[in-house]
Amino acid sequence: MLRWSRLVSASVLALLATSSSVSTLNSQVFAQDEKPAVAAKPATSWAQIELKGAYPEGASMPGLFGAARESLITGLSRLEQVANDGAVGGVMLRIDNPSLGWAKAHEFRTVIGKLRAKGKKVIAVLDDASTQDFLVASACDQIMMPESGSVMMLGLRAEVTFYKNLFDKLGVKADMMQVGEYKGAAEPYSRSEMSPAFREEMEAVLDDYFDQIVSTIAKDRKLAREDVVKAIDNGPHTAKAAKDLGLIDRLAYEDEVKALIKTEFGGEKLVPKYGKKKIDTDFSGFGGMVKMMNLMMGIEPRQPKSKNPVIAVVHVSGAIMTGKSSADLFGDEVVGSDTIIEAVRKADADDSVKAIVLRVDSPGGSALASDLIWRAIQQCKKPTIASMGNTAASGGYYVSMACDKIMAEPGTLTGSIGVVGGKIALGGLYDKVGVTTSVISRGKNSGALSGLAPFSDTERAAMKKLMTDIYDQFTKKAADSRQMPQPELEKLARGRVYTGQQALKLKLVDELGTLDDAIVQAKVLAGLKAEDKVDRMLLPKAANPFESLFGPIDLEDAQAPAIAQDAFATTIQKLAPELAREFGALSVLRMLSTEQRLTVLPFRITVE
Repeated sequence: MLRWSRLVSASVLALLATSSSVSTLNSQVFAQDEKPAVAAKPATSWAQIELKGAYPEGASMPGLFGAARESLITGLSRLEQVANDGAVGGVMLRIDNPSLGWAKAHEFRTVIGKLRAKGKKVIAVLDDASTQDFLVASACDQIMMPESGSVMMLGLRAEVTFYKNLFDKLGVKADMMQVGEYKGAAEPYSRSEMSPAFREEMEAVLDDYFDQIVSTIAKDRKLAREDVVKAIDNGPHTAKAAKDLGLIDRLAYEDEVKALIKTEFGGEKLVPKYGKKKIDTDFSGFGGMVKMMNLMMGIEPRQPKSKNPVIAVVHVSGAIMTGKSSADLFGDEVVGSDTIIEAVRKADADDSVKAIVLRVDSPGGSALASDLIWRAIQQCKKPTIASMGNTAASGGYYVSMACDKIMAEPGTLTGSIGVVGGKIALGGLYDKVGVTTSVISRGKNSGALSGLAPFSDTERAAMKKLMTDIYDQFTKKAADSRQMPQPELEKLARGRVYTGQQALKLKLVDELGTLDDAIVQAKVLAGLKAEDKVDRMLLPKAANPFESLFGPIDLEDAQAPAIAQDAFATTIQKLAPELAREFGALSVLRMLSTEQRLTVLPFRITVE
């Protein structure tokens, strides 16, 4: 199912200073950098790997907590490790409802394809399968499911929640403006239903996603397109019905799958949690106490310095705002322009870094913050490649277009070149509850940022001009980046959103590919060979557990503890995920309280 939600003590400091921001995941675990090992005899071991969780982008939190939560890179590296392990003949892939999105699902599908190309068998094991789960499973050699399981592949659905009628009852006025008829980020606050342009945009995006689903499954399962469409239209299906339709291969419980791997594929031994980093839990004695403290603080042993060239991967994950990176009330990441600029400049100044990959998974946000990041990337002396993840739209596209080359995943949500702004006027609500305000002002437009009343005519004209100027800057920079006349680019802008596949046809991106593909392109632009070994520097550095609990350790910019915030967010997500989505939808209003000009995506898409 497709859903829409709105984006809406000195000794301690000394210890923290010893942690490194360079990833210890060197090229040894990436398929394009290593030749497969040659087994002296047929491999009899099989890897057992589970896909579960969100697989966040960026550097993992160091220490104990980081080891317990796999990032996208560590998750992919475990599968890549199988490709280079001559002792392992295949993978039993347990798919347990991971939260991946279009781009991450494509990343895992691509790695599974590499394994199969090297002669490794991959068996998918599922209890239940959502559309996203099934897309990953269909990349495997076989799909197995217990007879009590089900395939919940129901197609796509867009649900847009509108708040105008509620605001009217409360006496709240959403006074919003947009530049670009498709820039619908403000529509839920100022309308009670989709505008024709917003509906047209959503129809086109859903059509392309649906075509990707059908085409992928038809090819993987060797089925006719019409049979796949029919299976979706008649879903959900029991495991037995799914087998009869050719969607899965066998009905089997997990213990039976293990027996089949032994009898049919020669897998004498299953290696549980293959490639997963083990934590030394021997905390006895004084040394054990120090070890435990290091794990809790996120301090890890220093790795030997490598002589390999380095590719820096700068992750822009979350809504873009000015200041430092943080997390909002519901755990969503907020990308701070200061944090990203610092990371970009650090990579550019490091002599060991040969190129920079900007990995973007962001719906945008502040127009100012996006432009500041764009400028920092433009000033880089080293080659830069943009690698788009699940979402790289609006401000996410803005920062990407500063790079020398843009690569997207087929399902990346991108484009949305437009501007939205406005404010929420609470004067009517104050009247209803008996709150009064006295105002003294100087200047015709002094109330432009006031939350009491809607814009006056002169305030509206001034704000509209400001937004139009920002839109003109956006489209001019995009046109320069894409080497096309601004009028031609502007026709593709107007706030319209595209999939990566559509963006490629419109020349808004250069190529389709994964993060690994972007690394290869970065090598080439840096004058290296595609097969050269490289290390990856992951930036910005992940916060250590201490910082995550108590906020950044910055005496000049102290922040309130985040414990209560995290606990509240986790509780709401677990007890009422639908309510959490609705609260999250109001994040655009939170952005508007500090940034009146936004380059933000009108919606967020997830697959269930």
